[in-house]
Amino acid sequence: KGVNNMMDRVSLILTILGGVNWLLVGLFQFDLVAYICGGQAATISRIVYAVIGIAALWSISLLFRERTPVESRD
Repeated sequence: KGVNNMMDRVSLILTILGGVNWLLVGLFQFDLVAYICGGQAATISRIVYAVIGIAALWSISLLFRERTPVESRD
């Protein structure tokens, strides 16, 4: 349960960062990942894109999981 929770959070963070990168591409034609890693075709860029894509696939599972209510600490 703890590992899944950590994977959920990491995946969500990476997916959000990927979304922000796409926002930059859409608004300003600026690919931050390519800029930082030396171009879209650079091996490190492709690894980053792949990791973000895998995180997005993992995040899809969040839509289909059963949720348990959070109890208040009052």
